[in-house]
Amino acid sequence: MLKLKFDSWLDVLKHLGIAAVLGAIITVTFFYINLPIVTNHGESLTVPDLDGLSVEELQEFLVDRDLRYEVVDSVYSSEYPPLTVTRQFPKPGSKVKQGRKIFISLNSVNPPSTRMPDLIDKTLKNAELILKSYELIPGKVTYEPDPFRNVLKQLYNGEEIEPNTPLPKGSVIDIVRGDGHGKRFFEMPDLRGLPLEEARVLIRGNNLEPGLVFNEDSIEIERAVIIRQSPRQGLTVRIGRSIDLWIGDPAELVNLDSLLQE
Repeated sequence: MLKLKFDSWLDVLKHLGIAAVLGAIITVTFFYINLPIVTNHGESLTVPDLDGLSVEELQEFLVDRDLRYEVVDSVYSSEYPPLTVTRQFPKPGSKVKQGRKIFISLNSVNPPSTRMPDLIDKTLKNAELILKSYELIPGKVTYEPDPFRNVLKQLYNGEEIEPNTPLPKGSVIDIVRGDGHGKRFFEMPDLRGLPLEEARVLIRGNNLEPGLVFNEDSIEIERAVIIRQSPRQGLTVRIGRSIDLWIGDPAELVNLDSLLQE
């Protein structure tokens, strides 16, 4: 058997170092020089931005750049025309080999449908959040007199739309909400002939305030009705106006009406 003779451990370390350097040179040469040449690794292309391209434009656009494409799904967006690219992978600017397939999503021709939610009596902020959760678009907001500021009407294409009505996603829904004031002026209702408590309920229901009550005949409240009011019926009054009442015998009201007719 052939025996190698070394003068010292230093010689051993020198030979091992030489072997390691040679191994490193071979590895680098194989992976960074030889392998890229064999696989055309250095011939890379930059992925173009396909956003918004139509199907007709896509084929020619990619073939000219030595690339291919495959449609993987269809989505809907109101921001894109039908059958145009909405997403792609790899992303624009990525480096790929020649002939690489680009996976794309196309915008569908018809938007998917949803149902109209119920926005009535909701706050404006809550209504807008609900519309977005149904993939609908909040439109213009208009105001009508109402003591509250909640939603009074929901409109689609200018017409009121009922909850649960089918409509395309991305539809614009306009909102009519209360102005927080209600009607500022309106015609004074006729309270004559009503018991006192009923008259007070009607007064408050019209955003008016019950005022003084005069009992001219000292009649029992249970038998009394409204025989006169101020302001009188038919006059224009402002919201919040105080209404004074006169109560008396129902027969007295009949007598007053007879006198007025004469």
